[in-house]
Amino acid sequence: MIRHGQAGSRTDYDRLSELGHRQAQLLSKWFEEQGIQFDQVMSGDLRRQKETAAALSRDTVSNPQWNEFDLDAVYGCVAPQLSVIDENFRAEYEVMLQAVADPDNAIHRRWLSSDFALVQAWVAGRFEVECETWLGFHQRILGALDSLESYSDAQRIAIVTSATPIGISTAKLFEAPVPKVFELAGSLHNSSFTVFRRRQTGWSLAGFNHTPHLGEEKLRTMR
Repeated sequence: MIRHGQAGSRTDYDRLSELGHRQAQLLSKWFEEQGIQFDQVMSGDLRRQKETAAALSRDTVSNPQWNEFDLDAVYGCVAPQLSVIDENFRAEYEVMLQAVADPDNAIHRRWLSSDFALVQAWVAGRFEVECETWLGFHQRILGALDSLESYSDAQRIAIVTSATPIGISTAKLFEAPVPKVFELAGSLHNSSFTVFRRRQTGWSLAGFNHTPHLGEEKLRTMR
């Protein structure tokens, strides 16, 4: 499982940045140098995921089950309701809305406390929402993981997805609680790869958050 390369700004997130394209190309080159070939390269159908997959292979398939949850949609569903009852969230949310107009603002490359508060409220199901629920998203990713059984003829599969789906998949192996999902997801570098192996007893983790292709510290990003 591969996390996509660095994406765009908060106002144009679903695309790779210039650095994100470089990260994807470096990953592709590293796999080639190691003699690693994939029987199948797949991705979610988000643009940033497909652009990363395209660096690995010209022959890819997309599966929307591997899409990341839509943070913008969650903001649209939850933020107005959370703002009514949480003054601290509302204040930071209003600051964020003003700051995103500046493309050079550091806000585009870091998580805010308002992001965490929003996601926590969404995961806890504190409000009725019209967007995808946490439970629906979580079950979608587990369903995508189960669907890999249909690729029994493939020896090696590359799945280009996003941080939270990889966090969910990894946590599932250890029956870890939901907070661990976000600890795992939050540690993933852009274009890192996590290795799962299929054994008779089920999936096992063979490696997590590998970035051998990113030699320079400036190439290692997390948002």
